[in-house]
Amino acid sequence: MKYILKINDVTETVNCSVGKHTFSFPQPLAIKKAKAALRKGNNLTVDATTIESKAFGTSSQKVSTFKKVPKDLEPFWNEYTPPVNQEHADMMSFIHNDSVALRPSLLMLPDLKWKYLIRSAMRGKNIMMTGAAGSGKTMAAKALANSLDRPEFYFNLGATQDPRATLVGNTHFSKDSGTFFSESSFVKAIQTPDAIILLDELSRAHPEAWNILMTVLDPGQRYLRLDEAKDSPTIQVAKGVCFIATANIGNEYTSTRVIDRALLDRFTIIEMDLLSKEKEESLLLQMFPEADKDMIANIASIVSATRDEMKTEIPRISTSVSTRASVEFASLCYDGFSLEEAASVTVYPLYDDAGGLDSERTFIKQLVQKFIPANTDENLFNTESEEELFTEDDINQSS
Repeated sequence: MKYILKINDVTETVNCSVGKHTFSFPQPLAIKKAKAALRKGNNLTVDATTIESKAFGTSSQKVSTFKKVPKDLEPFWNEYTPPVNQEHADMMSFIHNDSVALRPSLLMLPDLKWKYLIRSAMRGKNIMMTGAAGSGKTMAAKALANSLDRPEFYFNLGATQDPRATLVGNTHFSKDSGTFFSESSFVKAIQTPDAIILLDELSRAHPEAWNILMTVLDPGQRYLRLDEAKDSPTIQVAKGVCFIATANIGNEYTSTRVIDRALLDRFTIIEMDLLSKEKEESLLLQMFPEADKDMIANIASIVSATRDEMKTEIPRISTSVSTRASVEFASLCYDGFSLEEAASVTVYPLYDDAGGLDSERTFIKQLVQKFIPANTDENLFNTESEEELFTEDDINQSS
């Protein structure tokens, strides 16, 4: 294989081999192997077409053999800089340096996870985002498509009753045309180069949808079969298409299924965490910059307290308040509703009121009561006997 060597500021073309083997590797690897061969005592043979160098002899002496690197070759050998894969270098620079600036300010996603998303999309990988409802999974997927200026397609697999119609298409009949097949929008989506396709609520999807997606998501196949028959036509997934699935995983979510392991193996999984108190407050302040800051801080504290309670060994509630509910909570307060009024339609309905004083609803009311200003007439409990049961000590203990 020919290489370009610069010796004494003269660029020459040479063939380089060690022993019986001529290196047909990229130049940096060839040089590395040649060095290793010389250290083992093998000969280095340089075949030069025309070279003005004592190391290679005259132009008529085209082949020279060395036991060690000649001095005329040392500048090249020692100062050689391997060529850079510029395309890869540009991608790495974008992922690790430039991409963070493209993340929307309202998407409270850590830098590392955002970079994972960017890298997976640029590599055409499949991504599954898991996490609690309202943790920003769908928002992150849409932000990714917008940031990369990619075509975006959305499919809610948890809502479809006919997976084959949604993912493949339908057979129709008309008097004029007879029987004909109509492709689904999913078929069109997978044929769109560099598209980002969001498969929402995958954990709620019918198992038939999972079976259809198996070959689509498999990096070694990447095709959609239009019929269950082996010889049926197939549609190839276009180059650069990235699939992003979302899933709610946990006992608190009804109608979800344990996703097949073979399907999970086709995804890079990114966990979407609920926000900390500080990030929740920062998000709400960005969304409602004119809102009362104390009110926003109280909402963030209430929401965060439910999440902390869920982490205890024996939580007294069955679920936490999501960021989606938190935003609506703050929105109502910003529009003039009191803290208790807003909580009554955004927070209380999440919790069971069975059990009286020991119910989840009572616990949440105690928590909200703690953040109601003392100089207001708001009270969450209807009777005097109930009021007497919830002392300040009780409220402090519950929070």
